[in-house]
Amino acid sequence: MVTSTELNDQDILAFFTRPTRSINHARIAEIRNDTKHRSVNAATQMELDSFLAAWPQIDHATGTHFIGDELLVKAREAMIQAVQGFNNPRAYFKSETFIVIAVIAYTYLLHWHYRRNGVDIRYRRRVDGIETVSRTRHGADKHWELEACLDYADCPLDAPTVANLRFLITIRHEIEHQLTNRIDGAISAKLQACCMNFNRAIMDIAGAQHGLERDLALALQFSGISRDHRDLLLSETDMPANIQAAHIEFEDGLTDEMVTDLRYSYRVAYVEQVVNSRGKADQVIEFLRPGTEKGDHVRLALKEVERPKLKPGQIVALIQNEGYPRFNVHHHTRLWQTADAKAPGKAFGITLADGAWYWYPAWVDQVRTHVQANAEQFGPA
Repeated sequence: MVTSTELNDQDILAFFTRPTRSINHARIAEIRNDTKHRSVNAATQMELDSFLAAWPQIDHATGTHFIGDELLVKAREAMIQAVQGFNNPRAYFKSETFIVIAVIAYTYLLHWHYRRNGVDIRYRRRVDGIETVSRTRHGADKHWELEACLDYADCPLDAPTVANLRFLITIRHEIEHQLTNRIDGAISAKLQACCMNFNRAIMDIAGAQHGLERDLALALQFSGISRDHRDLLLSETDMPANIQAAHIEFEDGLTDEMVTDLRYSYRVAYVEQVVNSRGKADQVIEFLRPGTEKGDHVRLALKEVERPKLKPGQIVALIQNEGYPRFNVHHHTRLWQTADAKAPGKAFGITLADGAWYWYPAWVDQVRTHVQANAEQFGPA
């Protein structure tokens, strides 16, 4: 541009500076005066014409450059695709697809951040005492995967966000080479947290203009939640044993504070309400805070509670009181042994500090179903 146009330094600068790459106009003067970069050949006229024809190649909504910020552009687009895929009503493998694409999105975001800060994200190895860059089978540099990005000492993500991603990576390792039953409901809170964490992370790392809330807000549905559907959602999920085991093992290594942190697992209560105000007639979800005039009239209490635990004798007494007096402890023992109900993946109970096994209400439902199906054996004589 210096040799082929009559543009001054300030005008030339406009072609190369952008929000993610700020350049001082003195750099243009250094090139014009041959004080720096003399060894770099000037572009040909054809190369200059191609550059100008493709310029600016910038996303006007975010200010990102499609080539210079390719990793950032792809990170943002990958997360959008992950959410759109999960919200697709015809999709059957929602969680599996979301996790794989979300991992790619975070990997690209961290690669962009590390490269911008001069961090070498290439794997290295020593061959005959000489350190070399590790290569893929076809000769490309081998870069860090997401786990290595999270392990880096100056990772920009906070601890709950890292824990959330490590959980999703753990689940991905369990599902990537085998078929699973649907696990959407079982881990949806982790997926929601992952979305919100990504939105916060990309704004913190690259700037508020990169936030996704303008592109993705709420998923719409064609109907409300029926009573039967509500009961299904509130029931224990039939999570595959390997996924359940991975879930339990991962969270056993977390603190109570981490498990309840919204950045690790995000839960929302939806309250159906009648809207009388015209101004709010189209507001799908309204969040009411305690202490406000409206919030104090909502008869809803949210509290983290531990599931009730029952001993075998308590379960037997409960079933007998429901009209099955011939059901006893021996029958209960044979039932759980036949069903292998104490297997870790089934989550029907837990061993407490006293060394005794306690059963959750989900197992009581299993017992109730069994005695109802065999009423002649366990009912009144």
